[in-house]
Amino acid sequence: MHHHRAPRVCIIYFSLSGQSRGLINLLAAGLRSQGVEVFIEQIVARHRIGFPFYSVFKTLIMMLLTFFRKRIPIQPLSEGCFQAYDLTVLAGPTWSYNPSGPVLDLLDRYGERLFKGRQVTPLISCRGYYRMHERGLKKSLVRCGAQVTDSIIFRHPVPEPWSTIGVFLRSAGYHPEKISLLAKHYNHFGHSVDQLLEVKFTGSRLGAQLQKQAVALEN
Repeated sequence: MHHHRAPRVCIIYFSLSGQSRGLINLLAAGLRSQGVEVFIEQIVARHRIGFPFYSVFKTLIMMLLTFFRKRIPIQPLSEGCFQAYDLTVLAGPTWSYNPSGPVLDLLDRYGERLFKGRQVTPLISCRGYYRMHERGLKKSLVRCGAQVTDSIIFRHPVPEPWSTIGVFLRSAGYHPEKISLLAKHYNHFGHSVDQLLEVKFTGSRLGAQLQKQAVALEN
């Protein structure tokens, strides 16, 4: 029996508080369960961004800068990112309606080299307000020459506006789930167990799809 080449997926992601990292690892586990080879690259800011910021003022400044799409310079990517892949997943959180500063820098610096002529799936970890982020990201990817697929969106399970208030306080160094006025609205930072199971399932569904494509291409 003739074996086809295993599909290869490259996941490039940025995660500040660890939320996106959790999603990525499970997505990769789902892909690997279908025999897909996965390469994972974490985007690292050149100067460490501490989280939480431990002050309301610093959090506000950060939100303002990200709202105006301030780039945050990143360290060079490893060579593995520039090999041939059947699919590239670009993942990260929404910061003030936009992709995060490090992802914006990545697009400026490596966009064409990474994404030209490639199939790219955006994965967004967000609270409620991701549409502007998604639109902007897709536009940037298309400008780089990518073939952009549907996005994978994981919204934090806490409804707005509590989610934003909670994340803001958490960023400023407080524990919103311990503040009595907030606790009933904001009981949990980040993604729920159901969502983590769902992202693994998404990975295996994507893996099965890629395997099917690989077989079709060979026949």
